Amino acid sequence: MRANKEYALLVLKGMGMGAADVVPGVSGGTIAFISGIYEELIDTLKSIDLNALKLLLSFKIKEFWTAVNGSFLAAVFAGIAISVLSLAKLLTYLLENHPVLLWSFFFGLILASALLVGRKIKKWSVGSFVALILGAIIAFYITIATPATTPTALWFVFLSGALAICAMILPGISGSFILLLLGQYRFILDSISALRADVLAVFLAGCAIGLLSFSRLLSWMFAKYHDLTVALLTGFMIGSLNKVWPWKTVLEYRLDRHGESVPFLEENVLPNAFEGQPFVLYATLLALFGFALIYYLERLSTRKP
Repeated sequence: MRANKEYALLVLKGMGMGAADVVPGVSGGTIAFISGIYEELIDTLKSIDLNALKLLLSFKIKEFWTAVNGSFLAAVFAGIAISVLSLAKLLTYLLENHPVLLWSFFFGLILASALLVGRKIKKWSVGSFVALILGAIIAFYITIATPATTPTALWFVFLSGALAICAMILPGISGSFILLLLGQYRFILDSISALRADVLAVFLAGCAIGLLSFSRLLSWMFAKYHDLTVALLTGFMIGSLNKVWPWKTVLEYRLDRHGESVPFLEENVLPNAFEGQPFVLYATLLALFGFALIYYLERLSTRKP
């Protein structure tokens, strides 16, 4: 039984996951992993099965709540919901008006996360190195894939939710970026801001189906192949650094659904000298702050109560 202080900390960790999931290129799974709740989250999601459903349908609410670790889930998902609903507009504004500073902060977050997650590998082997390299290659390829133009029909919204949530619980692979590749990111973000109930209900249904099915696979992988799984996830984070490199030049624009010109293809570049040294300094300081924040959260999560 957790104390109220511990549940409050779980809400904060959930808020960190939610904030990360809103931004393409940053994974809520990364925040869950380095904050020490990742494996419990996966095992808890796995516990939502037919037996738990029978308890619920039999109105054995207390037994159901205990079986699915309900208090833990409620705290984490409350934090995620708070962040998504409150930060959607803010992060949209920052992405449009201060992208370099925002990406610098997240670059520091992910770099520190990759180092910390890699430390969780108990024993390095040839298989672990192969998994690390494979994960980096897969994530890198995803980051350079070209975003698609796709329909906004509810069936595709459901499918997008199921695919995106699988990425959201994988450290290093951003569910938001999967939505971007599917051409659904801005549509879903606008739907959250406008509280479009039909779109959000279908999207959340897709997320629920994807989450419950994929969590079983991850739980099995952690139980049978812990080091290989952690190495693969570390590789995902290393490969995703390509996406969150702060300085980019736009190669091609396209019109979005609002008729506005938005970046379509981008290329990483070195910091532009014309931006001035103070600007580069601010970006570097934000990256260092993000790096230090992850290490602080890791120490906080491993501190004995």
